[in-house]
Amino acid sequence: MALRIVDVAEAPGPDLDAAADDGPLIAVGALSDADESTLRDATFTLTEEPTEDRRAVTVTSIDAAVAEVRTRVDRWPQAAAVCDDVLRSVDVAGTVAAGLVTESLGYSTLQSGPEFARWLAERGARGFDEVPDPVLVERDGSRLSITFNRPGRHNAFSNATRQALVEALLIAQADPTVEAVVLSGTGPSFCSGGDLAEFGTFTDPVAAHLARTRQSPARRLAAITARLGASCRAQVHGQVLGSGLEMAAFCGHVTCRHDAVLGLPELRLGLIPGAGGTVSVTRRIGRWRTAYLVLSGKTIDPGTALSWGLVDAVG
Repeated sequence: MALRIVDVAEAPGPDLDAAADDGPLIAVGALSDADESTLRDATFTLTEEPTEDRRAVTVTSIDAAVAEVRTRVDRWPQAAAVCDDVLRSVDVAGTVAAGLVTESLGYSTLQSGPEFARWLAERGARGFDEVPDPVLVERDGSRLSITFNRPGRHNAFSNATRQALVEALLIAQADPTVEAVVLSGTGPSFCSGGDLAEFGTFTDPVAAHLARTRQSPARRLAAITARLGASCRAQVHGQVLGSGLEMAAFCGHVTCRHDAVLGLPELRLGLIPGAGGTVSVTRRIGRWRTAYLVLSGKTIDPGTALSWGLVDAVG
């Protein structure tokens, strides 16, 4: 499962054809020299040139960026390989449901693996708290406002939050008089991702898979966006990480404040995105830049998110 590096000018061959068989494959170099097949088949490409090509990411130093990714892939080789597999398998033109099932099966596999077990052991036992109303719902005419409400935890996404969010989204799905939905968060952040204190409380990966796919906010957000388009909006700020970013990306329009940091940090837990991000983020920025966010662990600023199409407006 070792990370492989190829030059973008390299002619396509059997190693590239088998890119998904051995683990992540990073192409590097000047895009002006790039072979089209290499750009297409690589997990992603690193270049020091500015580029709008969604298959590539501009970095200050290719050598430094490769070293950082290699360190992470060496630390979490199984999660990195499963991430690459899932992203290559998701059909952005296909149904959301199919993509979520593919993602969840990969996630459940990793929940049973040694890398997640190692993270749990290193974290140790942790208690978690819950507020009475983790999600606030307000109706104003035809507009439904849904607000994450755990500000002391940067709106970390707990099981209670998920259930409350699903119930709120059901209102928007069931009531045709709801013509706008706005998703936001109280306090310093929109949503900092899954509540790490709860990780490991699901001891049955099959039950966890069924819960993720049958009680999925992602499916409901996607259905609401299909009906309302840009009138299904997310307003994000502060930490927009993990499941927070994944859910926001399903909305038809995402407005991002200047203080936001956006990223997919799940690899450091020995996991991959599990709230639909392999579908929602990939639909917005392509599988290559999604893979970069996961494998590098880097966060991006609002300007980069806007230029990539991960958000629709900054302000």
